[in-house]
Amino acid sequence: MHSATTTSARFPTMGLGAGSLANEGGEDAFIKTIQEAWSDGVRYFDTAALYLGGESERRLGVALEHVSREDIRFSTKIGRYQNHTGSSIDTENRRSFFDYSGDATRRSVERSLKRLKVERLDAVFVHDLDRRLCGEDFDRLFKQACDEAYPSLRRLKEEGLIRAVGVAAMDWRACLQFARAVSLDVMMPAGEYSLLRTNSAPLLDHCLHNNISWIAASPFNSGILATGARLDAFYDMRPATPLVLRQVKALEGICRKYEVLLAAAALQFPLRHPAVSSVVFGAKSVQEFRETRTLLSQPLPVEFWREIETYIAKTTDWEKAEEELWVR
Repeated sequence: MHSATTTSARFPTMGLGAGSLANEGGEDAFIKTIQEAWSDGVRYFDTAALYLGGESERRLGVALEHVSREDIRFSTKIGRYQNHTGSSIDTENRRSFFDYSGDATRRSVERSLKRLKVERLDAVFVHDLDRRLCGEDFDRLFKQACDEAYPSLRRLKEEGLIRAVGVAAMDWRACLQFARAVSLDVMMPAGEYSLLRTNSAPLLDHCLHNNISWIAASPFNSGILATGARLDAFYDMRPATPLVLRQVKALEGICRKYEVLLAAAALQFPLRHPAVSSVVFGAKSVQEFRETRTLLSQPLPVEFWREIETYIAKTTDWEKAEEELWVR
């Protein structure tokens, strides 16, 4: 293992994501949503060099340039990029590229600082180190991330430009592999601990034992835990399969029994685990932010949590079956 001193990086319980979906309504809607979140008390905002080819970082910097730097937390990501400013939703990795070299990492952080109009970043994540995205290049890219990107980020931390170093990917196994290879402060396994995905216990345990903060981004698993089991629902950045729809319908049935909104349960569920410090969600309008923000603070019955967690524990095999469908 690379040697480095790991310190706990605790973030606010709630954060707002600034990915492609948050930017869907255009710059004006994005800025208004970010400023509404700030007015409502949100102090943590997450973005990435990938999102809109850096345009998301620039917009976020514009939206919050009037606030005191001491009152806000920013995290961003390095390693996966695109050379255009349109949508960053690219599940087949055809319009984006990876570069975990040391030089590219430093340049990316310097650009992020400039776009966000800040002198320091609270966390920088190695982005999308994911076998599904990297394909046959995964082993090579993993080695480059360990040997080049990680040491570069640690040097930036020593220089005071970064407060915490982490990994962000939609693959808990890759996150665990990276966390065992290097010493991390924080991680963002997007969607990997949710009402639909609970097989990441080994990674959760690793975080607890090593004082690594888990930030739960994508609590709706790309939408289906917000929309419910609709035929046009998305799960894990893809159209939901019949297997996913069946599991969500069962969760919805328990929610109806207790008069609980599925989206409220989805937002609050990750925070029930002691390894999880924060939940981060996206919103493409002021109204959507307000609606989602309200769900996070709704009190939910103890009996509801007991029944839904019992059901989840009894049906963990469905997740493995779903993963095998995509492998085939």
